[in-house]
Amino acid sequence: MSVKPLDPESGTPRIFVVANQTPLRVYLVDDHEIVRRGIISLLAETDDLVVVGQSGTHAAALTEILDLRPDVVVLDAQLSDGSGVDLCREMRAVDPSIKGLVLTAHDDPDAISSAILAGASGYVLKRIEGNSLVSGIRLVAGGHSLIDPTVAARVLEQMELQKRSLDVICELTPQQRRIFFLIAEGLTNRQIAEKMFLAEKTVKNHVTGLLARLGLEHRTQAALLAVRLKETQAPAQAAPAARTASQPAARRPMAV
Repeated sequence: MSVKPLDPESGTPRIFVVANQTPLRVYLVDDHEIVRRGIISLLAETDDLVVVGQSGTHAAALTEILDLRPDVVVLDAQLSDGSGVDLCREMRAVDPSIKGLVLTAHDDPDAISSAILAGASGYVLKRIEGNSLVSGIRLVAGGHSLIDPTVAARVLEQMELQKRSLDVICELTPQQRRIFFLIAEGLTNRQIAEKMFLAEKTVKNHVTGLLARLGLEHRTQAALLAVRLKETQAPAQAAPAARTASQPAARRPMAV
């Protein structure tokens, strides 16, 4: 409670009450205890953030999170008994108001794409400074998105490579396109030849040319590319509005 000077009209003290700000409730998920202790110590120095729970496993975390309903869950992408990304998806399926902030040592573009599709509001690396992490938790709690600039750059680079690959695939003949997706299914040149009624040497020539045009060195890369292209096309077709909403994040990678 604080007291202001005399009211100019009544001549009596004007008294008003300042409501206490409710602290943001944070839950920590990391299979390294020392990491959890460090974050707890860091957040203990703030007035508006409080750790309401912690866990080192996927199973225990999901149960406690759904009981406690924190504002933000800070979680590692990889846990000893599962995936932090899966945990994020599962908790938000029950309560979409819970925000997920992935804090991990891995700057894998595939991991951040999976995290975003799982509904995570942020993805930052463990080399982040303490003050930046605190600010990031506040931003995520406020409905903003947060992505480490290094990771964002790699994701954009991967998206550009996928776009180029998709452009190349669109330019292929129907026969070449079918061969590409049969490669992605793991079929050998002989199996592709039998399936398409072609000579095995013809298929081999097509495969060599396809890999060269796509900038790939071996068949496994073609399989991975096909999976990624299917994953990127499916969300775009299902929710075009979501793609539009994500465009500002690509231009300003840190906070949106």
